[in-house]
Amino acid sequence: MARSYRDLVVWQKARLLATHVYRATENFPRPELYGLTSQSRRAAVSVPSNISEGQGRLPPGEFLHFLGQARGSLLELDTQLAIACDLGYLKPETHTELDREGYQVLGLLNRLIESLQRKRSTPLISRSAKP
Repeated sequence: MARSYRDLVVWQKARLLATHVYRATENFPRPELYGLTSQSRRAAVSVPSNISEGQGRLPPGEFLHFLGQARGSLLELDTQLAIACDLGYLKPETHTELDREGYQVLGLLNRLIESLQRKRSTPLISRSAKP
């Protein structure tokens, strides 16, 4: 396990995605400031924030919980960006790039979650081993 959330590639890529979402939403229409702009930015920031918060928790099960929250925020962001593209607030090529980045983060999150779940289900001492 990484010593710090900053060492996690998934956190690094999620942080970069959040930065790109902020830049991409700068030119959304003014009436969307408290709508899609705010919601998209909050969801984007929530992904690396949940990863870092979860990694800082002591019980290992809590890390999984926060990774699940990060995954949910990422999927929420995916929906918001698709709607923004449908409304013409995002150029299709910008949406495609953000979608690609989000898909990378999702894959990394899924693999980390699966790895931690396997680790939790593996007993420390094999019960079948006889002395």
